[in-house]
Amino acid sequence: MERLVLELKDIEVTYLDQQILDLPDLAVHQFDRIGIVGKNGQGKSTLLKLIDGRIKPNRGHVHKLIEFGYFDQTQTPEEGEMDYKLASMLAVPELDTSYLSGGEKTRKKLVQLLSTYFEGMLIDEPTTHLDQTGVDFFLEEMRYYYGALIIVSHDRYVLDQLVDTIWEVDRGKVNVYSGNYTDYLEQKELEKKQQIEQLEKYEKEKSRLLRAAEEKKSKASKINEANNQMSKKESNSPANRMFMTKSKGTSQKSAHKAAKAIEQRVEQMDTVEPPTVEKELHFYQSPALQLHNKFPIMGDRVTVQMSDKVLLDQVNFQFPLGQTIAITGDNGAGKTSLIKHILSNGNGIDLSPKVVFGVYQQLDYQFHQSETVIEFMKNRSDHQKSRIRAVLHAMDFTGNDLKKDVMDLSGGEAIRLVLCELFLGKYNVIVLDEPTTFLDLHCIQALETFIKAYPGTIMIVSHDRWFIERTADYVYEIKNKKLELVN
Repeated sequence: MERLVLELKDIEVTYLDQQILDLPDLAVHQFDRIGIVGKNGQGKSTLLKLIDGRIKPNRGHVHKLIEFGYFDQTQTPEEGEMDYKLASMLAVPELDTSYLSGGEKTRKKLVQLLSTYFEGMLIDEPTTHLDQTGVDFFLEEMRYYYGALIIVSHDRYVLDQLVDTIWEVDRGKVNVYSGNYTDYLEQKELEKKQQIEQLEKYEKEKSRLLRAAEEKKSKASKINEANNQMSKKESNSPANRMFMTKSKGTSQKSAHKAAKAIEQRVEQMDTVEPPTVEKELHFYQSPALQLHNKFPIMGDRVTVQMSDKVLLDQVNFQFPLGQTIAITGDNGAGKTSLIKHILSNGNGIDLSPKVVFGVYQQLDYQFHQSETVIEFMKNRSDHQKSRIRAVLHAMDFTGNDLKKDVMDLSGGEAIRLVLCELFLGKYNVIVLDEPTTFLDLHCIQALETFIKAYPGTIMIVSHDRWFIERTADYVYEIKNKKLELVN
């Protein structure tokens, strides 16, 4: 049996009297490969920091029997020694950290982590800002890593490739599932089916018992009526009348007692909650915004360059109406530059005159006036309030979240709100530049639902292969200054 390398025993972590983690018992063995998933704010990163020792539990013990390396998505890479062969393979520039882009900083941190061997690794969102080449490099290194791996990631492709166990963090608890992310989804679906079956059995048994209780009550009522009628009649035998009254009174009490016992059984039944069922979303489009061009966005011998560097050279394309088009390629290939060229109706671009763009760009979540979340949406949408609430709910805006001032939203909340506004806004072409960055898996799945339900045209720039596979009708790749249709 593989040796134990980490044990979390009777752990509780609280912050401002709020319980963040409650872990009775978790164990990690020598070659475990664990993926941690869950909504934002549920405690995924806190769990990694707890294991690393950066956070101390309010109760319980963390027993580490090996040394863990730690990749922190929020930490700036330090200046220092690193494996320059790895740095070259990941194309990390030999520049001061302050001059590096987000993707280059992530690459540098990965190289620093991989430059030293650790028996265990704690890795928090390693593929944020990485292009496909960077993700492939990370996957290749981790496939041959000899040790215990614990990784937090919203990249489902990475989780499918690397892990054999899923830890689902839900309201401070950790639920353990065997297998990779796809296996986890299948088990969650099976759980939902079993929950529906249990609910049906519960409701059937509850109905049966309540009918039985009503029958007993009805019987008691009939006995009572018979007693009343008997008391009105005269009888030649007082003793016999007394016996019959007493007999019927006993029967009535027995029926009432049986009915009460059945009702108590109903009260003592373990309640089965119905599974969460997401409402099907539909986005209608105003007739004034409807496009009729078969190809509302076309490019004829389009050349895109940045300064003196040519990114795209004489490319042609036709993006069809009502379809989702994904644009992929390595960092620096020209994806965002092409999008900007289209949005500005640059040289070689032919747009339908009625095109109205709604645009989400990376880190585009600045608000300029005080409004509540629900007011922000109502002021920018023609949809009914119930539809607005359904979309906000899908992106985890519920209850008091709707009353929050948009100026006070966190970065993740702001991103989610901007995405909601785009799909409910007065647009007919939506442009999404790396929309899954900083979203948790639940919200990425909600975004996929939005895209499938949206009647307009969508352009996506993304490195998330799973996301593209589930949403795109056409996939283009920028490679060697050309725009090639992949599928």
